[in-house]
Amino acid sequence: MFRREQPDELVATEPANLPGTRFGRALTRLRRAVFGPPLSSAAVLYERMRKLVALPVLSSDLLSSVAYGPEAMLAVLVLAGSAALGLSLPLAAGLVVLMIAVGVSYRQTIHAYPHGAGSYIVAGDNLGTGAGLTAAAGLMLDYVLTVAVSVAAGVHAVTSALPGLAPFAVPLGVLVIAVLLAANLRGVRTAGNIFVLPTYAFVVALLALLAVGYLRAAGRGFTPVPPPAVPAAEGLGLLLVLRAFASGAVSMTGIEAVSNAVPAFRPPEWRNARTTLGWMVAMLVLLFAGLTLLFHLAGLVPTTGETLLSQLARLTFPTGPWYGLIQAATALILLLAANTAFNGFPRLLFFMARAGHAPRRFLHMGDRLAFSDGLVALAATAALVFIAFGGHTERLIPLYAVGVFLAFTLSQAGMVVHWRRRRGAGWRGRLAVNAVGATLSGLCSSPRRSPSSPRAPGWW
Repeated sequence: MFRREQPDELVATEPANLPGTRFGRALTRLRRAVFGPPLSSAAVLYERMRKLVALPVLSSDLLSSVAYGPEAMLAVLVLAGSAALGLSLPLAAGLVVLMIAVGVSYRQTIHAYPHGAGSYIVAGDNLGTGAGLTAAAGLMLDYVLTVAVSVAAGVHAVTSALPGLAPFAVPLGVLVIAVLLAANLRGVRTAGNIFVLPTYAFVVALLALLAVGYLRAAGRGFTPVPPPAVPAAEGLGLLLVLRAFASGAVSMTGIEAVSNAVPAFRPPEWRNARTTLGWMVAMLVLLFAGLTLLFHLAGLVPTTGETLLSQLARLTFPTGPWYGLIQAATALILLLAANTAFNGFPRLLFFMARAGHAPRRFLHMGDRLAFSDGLVALAATAALVFIAFGGHTERLIPLYAVGVFLAFTLSQAGMVVHWRRRRGAGWRGRLAVNAVGATLSGLCSSPRRSPSSPRAPGWW
């Protein structure tokens, strides 16, 4: 029943792992056929991710947000009329500063907490248990809504291209969540292989769109095309500008995933995690800023019938297969973006269970060296939320942003306290970076109402 692997080490053989009853053995064989055979504990190092796999696994949520983040910002600005759309450029510049500040902050968090830590641990260690649990609540809400919102947006992209599937939007979304759960229950490496191609395809498609779009703009001397006249539905004031800034800031959801998943990297874990996070933030800034400026140069405005990204792709590639490829890549990455939460949520529950703030069953890995109980809990909760809201996400977006930026704010405020306590070489500069990030994240976490009209149904 056991075999000797190392001196004083016994490993259970296959018969030792089978239940004693016939029904139990049949159920075990079915589970192994679906999820794969169990892995030995020693295989955990081989199930860890290298950087080129970790990048698509952990960045699909973050990078896919550029498909709706710039449009979310413009959908608020256009409420003050087409003349207000020019404010998108300074607001985008402010958001780039926020992205870099938060990215650098989490790089510092990874270095300070090399065994993996997100907002929950950082806030708890430096601001107290209450702040840590508040950050954890925000993150748990964010992870659940990440699955629900990403799947809903991806399904909406599919049903927009194939209207005949619209009546089946909810079953399709639940099916996607079930497929994501099954992929992650099979283990990190299997899940990572699923997300490599779609994420890189989306990035390549958008880079091609930006390259051709800017070449066309250069041909007319980078002169912006006047946007269509849109009457103002609201006055242009500070509140509307802040709402636009906060709406555009949803492009940053998922940026914390790397700091939570440091133990999932191959050694040296913290160094590989920091490198991956740097790549993610650089690509986010390039795609977000590039698309926002190109929308401005092309004179595009949000409409009720087509997303801005679709308008830009159709304008840039009026013929050929590129338009269809861009739309397909966008729909696919939105559907797969939910996988970031499947990496972060179980590890957050692990840290909470280790401190006694969650059931201890979330401490244990399953047969495939994945936190199976956490994965199932996330999928079940997200599916219930998705069904309860009928696959419509416009009601979820304000709460979605509040949760994630509450966690960002507490994490970075905690790092400010961390540097004040530790004080090493260059601590003042690091403290300043975290203080700027905490301030800007705090602005984004303030509640706001969603823009009313006009807006494109393609963004939520």
